Amino acid sequence: MKNIFLAQLILLSLVCKSQTTPAVKIIFDVTSQDTLIHQATLRHVLGMAAAYPKSHFEVVIYGGAIGMVQNGKSTVSKNIKLLENNPNVSFKVCESTMKRYHITKSQLLPKVETVPDAIIEIVTRQAEGWGYIKEAH
Repeated sequence: MKNIFLAQLILLSLVCKSQTTPAVKIIFDVTSQDTLIHQATLRHVLGMAAAYPKSHFEVVIYGGAIGMVQNGKSTVSKNIKLLENNPNVSFKVCESTMKRYHITKSQLLPKVETVPDAIIEIVTRQAEGWGYIKEAH
């Protein structure tokens, strides 16, 4: 009887262990000015960050999406604020895009970081093993 119980206990622990999801790293590529895409991106990041708290998520914004992280223009600023204190979530905007649109760092939402080039950021992360999601319709 003891052996059967021990075997069941071992089997149960193996099943539980196989059901835990390993931590992942995902980069989200956002280029559209479409606010529905901005909302979908935040919905994805908020949901995944809550479901997988040990995982890392980076949202890279460039091109027409610059308004997503701009003071006074962002339709998702409240959701971005919800993620401000999560060390596993970051928002990075392309400095080349900022120059093209004449936007300064002071015009960005708090905690939004800048990178010299968004595409290089994405390619670098992919080379490091990060998963890639293009946010679009």
